[in-house]
Amino acid sequence: MMLSRPAISPSALAVAAALVVLAFLSRCDAEIRRTEIRSDNRRIIPLDDFGFTHRGQLELNASRIVFDPKPSPSSEPLSNIGFFLCTRDAWFNVLKQLQDSDITCALQSQYIKLVYTLEKLGSNEDRFATVFSQDDANQYTLVFANCLSQQFRVSMDIDSAMYNLDGKSGTRDYLSAGKTVLPRIYFVFSLIYFVLSVVWVNVLYKKRVTVFKIHFFMLAVVLLKGLNLLCEAEDKSYIKRTGSAHGWDILFYIFSFLKGIILFTLIVLIGTGWSFLKPYLQDKEKKVLMIVIPLQVIANIAQIVIDETSPYGHDWATWKQLFLLVDVVCCCAVLFPIVWSIKNLREAARTDGKAAVNLMKLTLFRHYYIVVICYIYFTRVVVYALETITSYRYAWTSVVAAELATLAFYAFTGYKFRPEVHNPYFALDDEEEEAAAEALKLEDEFEL
Repeated sequence: MMLSRPAISPSALAVAAALVVLAFLSRCDAEIRRTEIRSDNRRIIPLDDFGFTHRGQLELNASRIVFDPKPSPSSEPLSNIGFFLCTRDAWFNVLKQLQDSDITCALQSQYIKLVYTLEKLGSNEDRFATVFSQDDANQYTLVFANCLSQQFRVSMDIDSAMYNLDGKSGTRDYLSAGKTVLPRIYFVFSLIYFVLSVVWVNVLYKKRVTVFKIHFFMLAVVLLKGLNLLCEAEDKSYIKRTGSAHGWDILFYIFSFLKGIILFTLIVLIGTGWSFLKPYLQDKEKKVLMIVIPLQVIANIAQIVIDETSPYGHDWATWKQLFLLVDVVCCCAVLFPIVWSIKNLREAARTDGKAAVNLMKLTLFRHYYIVVICYIYFTRVVVYALETITSYRYAWTSVVAAELATLAFYAFTGYKFRPEVHNPYFALDDEEEEAAAEALKLEDEFEL
């Protein structure tokens, strides 16, 4: 009962803030990307990554090309400024050549695939369009190189579209090789969560006598997870066919935001034993919720900015670090209530006469604590390591690993805290059982 007042206000503000942000941003997690360069004098500007098959294509368009100051062709040839594709391994060779002074510009290296140099522009032209065919399957980075003097700054608008052609039909696939199966993966997992939702509703109906409020929290998390994955599947499917998300990204962000808020809230409530061990929250536990909910708002806004901007923008790395920091803080914060519950149960086992019951609860919550730690560690560390070391052709494996871990965690939580009369997690002490029995007796007499 005491949960409602402090929790409603920040949640409402969080939802409002997220919806305002979502209304003005559309996701650019697509292989048709627009990059704006303004008065930039960096020698190397990576633009985007893509995994090509043997029938890859790059469409590159640049407009509003402006130099400040305008270079002289005799002293600053425009052949030293342009675009190229490069693999990660080849880039190390290019850096070695530059270090050994074998070349003075990355565009001169034999390890790159030259796409376009600005010497091909006419004297009065400020735009160009080119199509580059890539038949060497690998993961490439599209790079803009400016080997002019440091005083020269470049401004331009760059539109790039990278895709692979299907071998039979010749249709375009805008998803990187290794990610082209993601729409089906997300759709299958969304169906699994919808089936779990139906199963859970059936369980709640059959065991409605022993259902607590927290069981409806669990149902909400499963439903939002299924809707989130369904929107992600549609999002990736549209990107695969057209190169853009067509609005499904907005729904994805909304359900992702709501799912994240309720999931972390659920872990906090379970860790405190709210609803099935005690119908109230202590002040320090309320403070955890007051901290976690705003942090989740920040994390979701950071995720939107990360998806909306180029991976190599000036502020992209800052937002990425902010997202990781907030995510780690949230994961640590939700563990404190579980630690407090274990501490309280340990003290109660030593002081009162119900040591056996309290020790049993202590052991059970220790098990859940370990599972939460393993889930957080696997989804934050192991999945990231798997994504880093796996070949680009198998980029989907990290997604499957993360979703399987999440599914296992949800299934474990639902099974352990299912509404059963003899569920040890819901075990009450003698006084609580007597009070519950007396209340039930009075209720029956009133109904009669």
